[in-house]
Amino acid sequence: MSLQNDQRQQQDRLHGLPSDERLRGVFSSQEVRVIGTGTTQRKMIQKVFWFVDQDDDNTIQVQPLNINYIPSGAKKIVTMDELLEKYAPEPEFYVQSVYPKIREMDESVEMGDRCRDKNELYSAEFEYNNALCLDVENVRANFGIGLTYLARGEVDKAENIFDRLVHLEAAFQEEHKHLFNDFGINLRKSKMYTQAKEYYARALELTTADENLHINMARALLELGEYLPCTQHLLEALQLAPDSDMAKRFLVWLDERNLIPPERRQEIKRYLNKPDPEPDAPALPLASSQHVAADEGMDDLAPDAPNTEEPAPIDSSDMSDLFTSKETTPS
Repeated sequence: MSLQNDQRQQQDRLHGLPSDERLRGVFSSQEVRVIGTGTTQRKMIQKVFWFVDQDDDNTIQVQPLNINYIPSGAKKIVTMDELLEKYAPEPEFYVQSVYPKIREMDESVEMGDRCRDKNELYSAEFEYNNALCLDVENVRANFGIGLTYLARGEVDKAENIFDRLVHLEAAFQEEHKHLFNDFGINLRKSKMYTQAKEYYARALELTTADENLHINMARALLELGEYLPCTQHLLEALQLAPDSDMAKRFLVWLDERNLIPPERRQEIKRYLNKPDPEPDAPALPLASSQHVAADEGMDDLAPDAPNTEEPAPIDSSDMSDLFTSKETTPS
């Protein structure tokens, strides 16, 4: 029997699953740790529990369990060989201890989402806090309670959640796209412009190839009166997506109000197909305290109604209020 077949059979025995099903459950490993010093020094074997999940592409990820038996913290990728050699299955522990806690946390988050959708904001806070008591790093619960605080105008509490989210790399993953988008929009609507800027900067550290992130960053920079970096992010968006109607409309909007910095006018000319401004045309200083009202005089540039059958791009909804007084949200 080949080694590959033997490993597959071991995997099936570990979980009692057909061989075509994904690997998912709890495993343990043993770590030797040295405690004490000098003559009191001794070795101790510590058992560590891990949640193991196999992706659709057969990548196996292991994640430690926290003190509440919830998968939490950094994930790492292991091979099937490593899993079979260094980890032992704990099926009973998963069924009796881990799965019930995961289900309890998920139910609290889902209830919190339902309460927030119905504008029952204090009930939503209660449910999200129940989930966070089990796992303070739960992304959905953090986004949910942050949006709840913003909806209630409790900026100080929302800022504490913001500080937590910007350090959670998982918060910026594709699966949380719509929550990420809603939170960024609401930071800006709550006039937390500096936090919105930091929020999108963090996202751009993790992925620079999304033109919509650059557009959202530009939107926050506009509110701060930082017109040079605002324009630069729009140009970067167009470099990634030359046909981006949202980025072009944004540049036109800036250009019509003479907010394009002089050193960028030549660069945007090919995108806007407009002649250079007259030499004596006044230009606002880059650090001007004058802020443009988002909806002022923009009704004639209202975008087409969003396609409700497809999810909106992560950031397009954050620009809609620049062109119309009605802001759309992702489906």
